[in-house]
Amino acid sequence: MIKRKVVLRFPATVVELPFIYTLAREFDVVANILKANINPRKEGSMVVELSAEEEKYDAAINYLQSRGVVILPLEQQIIWVEDRCTQCGACTVICPTNALWMKRPEMIVSFCSEKCVVCEQCLKACPARAVEALYLAGE
Repeated sequence: MIKRKVVLRFPATVVELPFIYTLAREFDVVANILKANINPRKEGSMVVELSAEEEKYDAAINYLQSRGVVILPLEQQIIWVEDRCTQCGACTVICPTNALWMKRPEMIVSFCSEKCVVCEQCLKACPARAVEALYLAGE
């Protein structure tokens, strides 16, 4: 079983096609949409986690590419530097996926990288700079 976070970029000519439905129906791929956007030029992008058997995953990727969708590895991740954290909780208030949360009753900030969609809101909110963006090499 393959499980990968990728960025899908859709040209305006195909942004309204039901790709996620097709991935599930035709290729048995589970797509967890983590973040999605359509810009004013009608181009779209999505951060998704795709899960499937390797052969089906490869077939689904080929299908998307044949339709003009650009697939990029998720090239950035957020890391939390626990030693730098002052436990103020500012990052937990704005995290849209609860990847950063306040553990109770201890009132300690915790982080789950699996839930993170790299929205970068925590970078702006953290006064101690305990949250950083890590840029990764593409696959």
